Amino acid sequence: MNEFIKSDLYRYNASRGYKQLILHYLKWISFRWCVLFRLYQNGGCCSLMYRLLLHRYSLKYGFQISHKTRIDAGFRILHHGNIVVNGNAVIGKNCTLSQGVTIGRANRGNKEGEPILGNRVWVGANAVIVGKVTIGNNVMIAPLSYVNVDVPSNSIVIGNPAQIIPSENATLGYINSPITE
Repeated sequence: MNEFIKSDLYRYNASRGYKQLILHYLKWISFRWCVLFRLYQNGGCCSLMYRLLLHRYSLKYGFQISHKTRIDAGFRILHHGNIVVNGNAVIGKNCTLSQGVTIGRANRGNKEGEPILGNRVWVGANAVIVGKVTIGNNVMIAPLSYVNVDVPSNSIVIGNPAQIIPSENATLGYINSPITE
């Protein structure tokens, strides 16, 4: 089994193994999408089939996450529906996205570019992260927040405009079953 798939599976239910893989593949739409994403990125003889299935699931469940996006191990989508991630964005280990999240590109100004998310980042429902910004490690971005500034590690981000609150335990209770970094 692919190491990325193992780590994603662990994030869904702190379990590993083929039996859990099959059960979670059938139960969780978002996990099913993650498996197809990992299989397509891994390539191989069935690459076209994975690409077609990934495209079908993306349209059906609202995941507009480019196959070019660099997503590290332990990725989790909490709920399906309208998640948009730019293909040049980078997502670190143990990151979680909720429904309605947008991680996008800014096309002008000093923040022209795409976001980079560190490890252990939790992004709440309908949050927007846009521009060439860096989100540190252990960061919680609250629902409905608009982030267009760099966020240091160990922080909570709230609101529009983004207010950054330092917190050593920012993602405690939010990042379930993290893989070892």
